[in-house]
Amino acid sequence: MKKRAVYPGSFDPITNGHVDIIQRGLKIFDELVIAVLKNPKKDTLFSSDERVDMIRTIFKETPGVSVTAFHGLLTDFARKNEANVVIRGLRAISDFEYEFQMALMNRKLHPEMETFFLMPNLKYSFLSSNLVKEVFSLRGCLEGLVPAQVETRLRDKFPHKTGLAVKD
Repeated sequence: MKKRAVYPGSFDPITNGHVDIIQRGLKIFDELVIAVLKNPKKDTLFSSDERVDMIRTIFKETPGVSVTAFHGLLTDFARKNEANVVIRGLRAISDFEYEFQMALMNRKLHPEMETFFLMPNLKYSFLSSNLVKEVFSLRGCLEGLVPAQVETRLRDKFPHKTGLAVKD
């Protein structure tokens, strides 16, 4: 039986920190369902369709990765996708309290579901999607922060922002 996990997030946009978690998650699990959150309360730069498309493009040659958008309870999504494990990344101790609360609530709603925490590579421990958007908006260099496809999408969305070239 294949081991399947769900990696949920807004991924607005996906960063190299997310990519790192996905690649390392695939060393532990046979399949990863990347669950792109559609949250109408959250003001996102990219639509859920755009975020799904970006992630699919990045992982098109990677076996075991599927990408889909979802809304509602993560526990319902996990059940529907026959996954009993949720992967979450922890960058800093400040992430822990929120993630701990979410893991406990998910366990309450779905007692068979486990949360698997992964720390990103040290070089991504500071990285967030919000930080990437801020650096880009100020025309900063995104080298090493996002896959090249993400910078391309940022430039397509905001052609007046020139920034510096990204090298993946």
